[in-house]
Amino acid sequence: MKPRYIIGGIIIIVFLVVAGVSLMTESVQYANLAEAKRMGKIVQVKGEWVQEKGSEYDPANNTFKFYMRDDNGETALVTLHGPKPNNFEIATSIVAKGRFKNDHFEATYVLTKCPSKYEETTPPAQSGT
Repeated sequence: MKPRYIIGGIIIIVFLVVAGVSLMTESVQYANLAEAKRMGKIVQVKGEWVQEKGSEYDPANNTFKFYMRDDNGETALVTLHGPKPNNFEIATSIVAKGRFKNDHFEATYVLTKCPSKYEETTPPAQSGT
């Protein structure tokens, strides 16, 4: 067999192994806050910002903190290492990716879902003429 076919075969095998490992490590499952605390691994948690408890950005440490309530009603402090996400105040839901560390959820990123401008709204009442 020619050396270039052997080298080509090795390159293809290495590529397939790297792709397989990448797919396995990138799949992060969804969990609620209680499951995330129990599992102790990186998960995605869907919920909403608890506006009554506010939010805080610390520019010295580049951290953003807020409280999040998951779909089961459990609440936890979320610490994001980075700036406040865009449209955070008007978000209808939040997905935080990270893991529990001590008593709070350490997020590597936070996605916000905002109300769509294409959602149906009730038309204004028309005056009769």
